[in-house]
Amino acid sequence: MARIAGVNIPTNKRVVIALRYIHGIGPAFAKEICEKVGVDESRRVNDLTDAEVIKIRETIDSDYLVEGDLRRETAMNIKRLMDLGSYRGLRHRRKLPVRGQRTHTNARTRKGPAKPIAGKKK
Repeated sequence: MARIAGVNIPTNKRVVIALRYIHGIGPAFAKEICEKVGVDESRRVNDLTDAEVIKIRETIDSDYLVEGDLRRETAMNIKRLMDLGSYRGLRHRRKLPVRGQRTHTNARTRKGPAKPIAGKKK
């Protein structure tokens, strides 16, 4: 099992698909990495040599922001918005949708399960 950027890459998948298991690498970056290293996209991870795996690992470490560093930067960006008191920061702080979605209905993922409000008693 190849280990790149602290993630165990699945060995039986194609290289382009397996690289996507790393947080911060999507389809475009996976293709770009394969081109830089000179690995054919259709090859499987278990067919790679140790030298190729090391090349991929070094390329990712030097050129891309992935895993822990990326998560840390994202968290710092959200914290900065919250500290500034911007509208987006307030939405993050209240755990509401940030990008203009409606909240009258929907938004259950962000708001959590519906809390019933007690009806009028007779």
